[in-house]
Amino acid sequence: MANKYLTLEDRKKISEMYESEARVVDIAYRIGCHPSTIYDELRRGDTGTLDKNQRHGYDPVKGQKAAMEAIRARGNRCKKV
Repeated sequence: MANKYLTLEDRKKISEMYESEARVVDIAYRIGCHPSTIYDELRRGDTGTLDKNQRHGYDPVKGQKAAMEAIRARGNRCKKV
């Protein structure tokens, strides 16, 4: 499992598998990342509603947007002189 950022395509695969009631461990194996990454991503893209399986809803676009905002927020942290 290499360190990598999830792409929008990865997030769409996560969404499809999550909606088809796949286990988080199985999703992580298919994507090629750690299960905690999937749990973090499901939290990041949480819609605040329940899906047809009575689990928290997941939106891959919302997850992508939140991830990009977090990366952008890192930026250069210059100290004021």
